[in-house]
Amino acid sequence: LVYAARGVLSVHTERGTSIVPANRVAWTPAEYPHRHRAHGHTDMRIVFLPPSLARLLPGHPAVFMVSDLAREILLTLTGPRNYDRAARDWDRAARARLRRVLVDELHEAHEQPLQLPEPHDDRLQAVAQVLYEQPADSTSLAELGQRTGASARTLSRLFRNELGMTFYEWRTQLRIYHALVLLADGHDTTHVAHACGWANPSSFIAAFANIIGTTPGRYRT
Repeated sequence: LVYAARGVLSVHTERGTSIVPANRVAWTPAEYPHRHRAHGHTDMRIVFLPPSLARLLPGHPAVFMVSDLAREILLTLTGPRNYDRAARDWDRAARARLRRVLVDELHEAHEQPLQLPEPHDDRLQAVAQVLYEQPADSTSLAELGQRTGASARTLSRLFRNELGMTFYEWRTQLRIYHALVLLADGHDTTHVAHACGWANPSSFIAAFANIIGTTPGRYRT
């Protein structure tokens, strides 16, 4: 389990990129290739689960919303006492109980993925590269298709079939990802809204709250 007590993480697997802000926790099963990247001033916490508990969680990478209780358990399990050998040995039974409660919390939670699937088709990769570099680019899918040699209909079909979402859904996920990174770097809501392609802060706040579950201002706090 990987949790950002502060900042934002991205977890990369063959399924794509999962964005993990401070109100979510990422689960990666054993022997599943992955890598993490921290954005901004990030306080990353990692909890390893024994096989007896790991099998109660999904057999694939997943992202869960963190309850208040789960957050406190994650912070306790990764707090300063973990670096004190005597305290760690004395608390072994207590830590095992906390891990069981944590898994119970996650087992009951719904997966809340903030997923940015990675395209494999060359034409989708070309479109994605434009928006990776300029998330505020509002060029239509038809115009992007002219640059990549594919019609808007073809690109639209590829987005649905390969990535499981529409072009506009994918672009919104990408923009929210960049917004989280900018917020973690300390930028204010107005700057982030314009830098990520929203015409005004209010529309950005609405989109952000719809996906993340809180406003940008509260998220920064």
